[in-house]
Amino acid sequence: MDSVYRPAVRIVCFDADHRILLLHWADPTNGSRLWEPPGGGIDPGETPLEAARRELLEETGLNPEAIRPDFLDVHRDTIWKGRRFTGPEQFFTASYDSSAPAVGREGLLPYEKRDLIEHAWVPIPEIAALPDRLEPPNLVEIVTTFHP
Repeated sequence: MDSVYRPAVRIVCFDADHRILLLHWADPTNGSRLWEPPGGGIDPGETPLEAARRELLEETGLNPEAIRPDFLDVHRDTIWKGRRFTGPEQFFTASYDSSAPAVGREGLLPYEKRDLIEHAWVPIPEIAALPDRLEPPNLVEIVTTFHP
């Protein structure tokens, strides 16, 4: 299996009701599904915070200025699209004053629009009960670290 070292970022978004935003993806190579916070790879020349702001806007349309500059380092090791992705991910947080702010798909690339099943604002106690896998597997622990 091809292995890729990929530094990336994730954003744990909290709404006014302390739910978090998760994206539910379908892997087009094998049909597996996963839930994860918005985020993605850091482009050349970008800082992690710049990447977090870009990714949040692209994947959700939410205001990227809500992202706080502090972060938690998380090591990721996951299989996606027949490749093993490893590397550090900085997990940032963002908080929004409304309940379940509207999210959009307009900034997604065509393949992302195809692979994204849904966006969902999920109560923290319900995260572990979601169908399909969580990425990273210790997502509940990470979210609990950040819970406002």
